Amino acid sequence: MKEKLSLSSYFVIGVMLFALFFGAGNLIFPAQLGQAAGTNLWPAVIGFLITGVGLPFLGVFAIGFSGSKDLQDLSSRVHPVYAVFFTSLLYLTIGPFFAAPRTGAVAFDIAFSPHLGDGNQQIALLIFTVVFFAVSLWFSLNPAKIVQNVGKLLAPGIVLLLGILLVLVVFKPMGTAQGPLEAYQGNAFVTGFLEGYNTMDALASLVFGIIVIKAIRSMGVNSNGGVLKATARTGIIAISLLGVIYVGIAYLGQVSVEAFGVFDSGGKVLSGAADYYFGTFGAILLGVVIILACLTTNIGLMTACAEYFHRLLPRFSYKQLVVFFTTLTFVIANFGLNNIITYSIPVLMFLYPLAVVLMLLTFASPLFNHSRIVYVSTIGVTFLISIFDGLKTLYASLEIEGYGFFQPVVTFYEEVLPLYNEGLGWLLPAAIVIVITGAVVRLQNVSKPVKV
Repeated sequence: MKEKLSLSSYFVIGVMLFALFFGAGNLIFPAQLGQAAGTNLWPAVIGFLITGVGLPFLGVFAIGFSGSKDLQDLSSRVHPVYAVFFTSLLYLTIGPFFAAPRTGAVAFDIAFSPHLGDGNQQIALLIFTVVFFAVSLWFSLNPAKIVQNVGKLLAPGIVLLLGILLVLVVFKPMGTAQGPLEAYQGNAFVTGFLEGYNTMDALASLVFGIIVIKAIRSMGVNSNGGVLKATARTGIIAISLLGVIYVGIAYLGQVSVEAFGVFDSGGKVLSGAADYYFGTFGAILLGVVIILACLTTNIGLMTACAEYFHRLLPRFSYKQLVVFFTTLTFVIANFGLNNIITYSIPVLMFLYPLAVVLMLLTFASPLFNHSRIVYVSTIGVTFLISIFDGLKTLYASLEIEGYGFFQPVVTFYEEVLPLYNEGLGWLLPAAIVIVITGAVVRLQNVSKPVKV
């Protein structure tokens, strides 16, 4: 039995994981961050890297460490009903609700939006998304190797194009850094940390981890220790590539403000930079590559969601679910990129703490003999905080003053929870509950191990 892979195998799987994470949508958030953070770029980038790079690595490693067959299996340590709820919501979030519509909206935002007048944006988006999602639907209904092959070619192509662009930005900047905007003026680190939620990669890592483990086992490593080491090494390769690109794009955004002003989306920052350095041909080339990359990402998301919900609800066929999810994705995409991002943030503020706490529980699980009471208690406390974080963020997104019926809860949390106003009020309570319930379980020796 093999205990480790060759360096080339680690690299191949690491690049595969990088390609899974690196959807074209991820390009827009570091560019936006760079423009808004200005001279406060570095603390903002460090915060962004923790959630945009560190948490995805933690998620992949948690799946390897747990030995679970999939996310629903892992989250069933809390309760089987919770497992279905959490896994379904996660798939819908990285699928038809937010990440999948974002693929079409980002492709339009980079390839077409900068070249159209304000009055033509909505009708052009409608026409573009009809074609985009029709092609996606056809490939999702007729899975073919061509999609995988195009994806494998596009990932290096995007990296090469970005690499050339970022080298030019470093040696020939478009301008100098300007002052920070809005939230980045006060606590740039925390703002960057929360901005990293938008990549959704920490959520996706709980799905991608299984793909990585299967790839490692297919190469002959089957011992738990060997799989865990290989998962860590391939994960480090993937997040290193992601981190370098995120920092480079954030720097591009920082130095672009003097030349272009502040854009309302990161897509226009990248399109403007490509036009600045390469002319119209460069902007068109970037647009074509991004469209194809977004298309392959969307096909993958539609396929994954349809397969999961077909297993969950076998009365609905795979093809019926693909048609349903693609139609829903098309409708949501036509609300526009800014609206998709705006309405995704409340969901992410609710879902991210639950995902992170599940990861932490996975690593701590052997210390409390995998007792379900620790899982239930910690997730329960986290849920009671994150649900109101999500509602609070929704009210802020809709510009509703006050917090209505849950104002007393928000006031209480603000008064008693450290870091609550920074969006991290769940962190300390979750840690305390893990320690207390874990200690009680060990002292009383009454744990009932769940399936591991």
